[in-house]
Amino acid sequence: MMTKLVLAAACVSLCQGCVSAQASRGTAGAAAPKVVLIIGDGMDGQQITIARHYLVGERGWLTVDEMPVRSAVRFETVAEEDPSLPEYVPDSANTATSMAAGIVTSAGRIGTTAGTDQDVVSIMELAAAAGLRTGIVTTASVTDATPAAFVAHVNWRLCEGPRGMVASNAANRVFAVDCAPDLKANGGKGSIAEQIAASRLDVVLGGGMGQFAQIAEGETTKTVADLAAANGFTLARTAAELAALPRTSKVLGLFAPGTMPVKWRGVGDAKAEHVRHVDGRVVLPEPFTCEANPEFAPSPKLVDMTRAALEHLDGRGFMLMVESASIDKQSHFRRPCGQIGELGQLDETLRLVLDYARQHPETLVLVTADHSQAAQLLPEHSVLANAASPGYFARLRTPEGALLGVGYSTNDSTVQEDHTGGDVPLLASGPGAQSIPATIRQRDIFGLLTRHLGLTAPRE
Repeated sequence: MMTKLVLAAACVSLCQGCVSAQASRGTAGAAAPKVVLIIGDGMDGQQITIARHYLVGERGWLTVDEMPVRSAVRFETVAEEDPSLPEYVPDSANTATSMAAGIVTSAGRIGTTAGTDQDVVSIMELAAAAGLRTGIVTTASVTDATPAAFVAHVNWRLCEGPRGMVASNAANRVFAVDCAPDLKANGGKGSIAEQIAASRLDVVLGGGMGQFAQIAEGETTKTVADLAAANGFTLARTAAELAALPRTSKVLGLFAPGTMPVKWRGVGDAKAEHVRHVDGRVVLPEPFTCEANPEFAPSPKLVDMTRAALEHLDGRGFMLMVESASIDKQSHFRRPCGQIGELGQLDETLRLVLDYARQHPETLVLVTADHSQAAQLLPEHSVLANAASPGYFARLRTPEGALLGVGYSTNDSTVQEDHTGGDVPLLASGPGAQSIPATIRQRDIFGLLTRHLGLTAPRE
């Protein structure tokens, strides 16, 4: 534990001196450097293409298609048991940590190193120490892996709230949780929710009320939300409350118990199904279309939360991370309408951000993904006789009247799909975007952020 505490203390100390001349001159001015990093969780080229065909048609263009700089991102993941060995399919925790802190770590880790379990300073911590404003917006719980990696430090992504810090299930590493070293009683920083509550972030918007409603570690009546209020956060639970908050306040918006509802669903809650074979003949699932999800309407949209974040952060330099989370989550559960609607939310939000950047040309806009996902654009009818997808398959009837085939076949689970290991895009606009190479390592995104904001990362 001592190693972790010493490194964490060193990072804080280093952050106090990490403001460059550029950042010192500009943090309070209208032209101070600004970054909006938009992460489409699981948004690879397949996801974008599927969404494009349904949202704007075969001849249409999404906003992501019009970004002036396009690069490819290479993942880097290492094995927890032996960090000298690579792993080739990442998760959101280690990939978001790469972007947030510029390191390579193992799957499941949040702001910590593989094997040695040392805390690493994040871009949000560097920016706040330099006097820049900071914000996180997500359609997931704000304690979920991607947003957590930008603010918290725990050894496992599922340690989201005080009640979830230790939940042993040694037979399955995915669900086994032991964040005992991160308990406050053991000298750690507590759960992800408690670390957000204690953070210097100015704006935190998304789901996750269930984590903040828990009694905080070491308290008898105070919840994590109470700790956040004591740290200056004003809590908003509805779109109306968010709109009414003064711009000067620290904002914690929690609009769902966990992940926020998605915009679309399949008609009748339709999703991908197994292809059947009857008497040697392929019987494909019935086509379906997408419809509005009635659970979505009361929630603020991603674009609304991002607009509120920009309003609260505006006037100084800032670092804002925006995540469209359910591209990944809906693809996991073979729900093409959910993932398409979520990518549509990202595209709508990108239009807003680009409009803001036109008025504030000192803003660097980056759009990327943490990893690739399972959905594939497949022939609606295979050209091979009596052949079909071996996994789950959906036939979407598009607004153009055609049929779009979407397949999921990463495993034989009846529950959900796996991530995949392909490169993802990095799209960019704004100062310095033209210098981004054609292919970039994921950890080097951190360097793009620090350079534009005029920050110096601590030495390893």
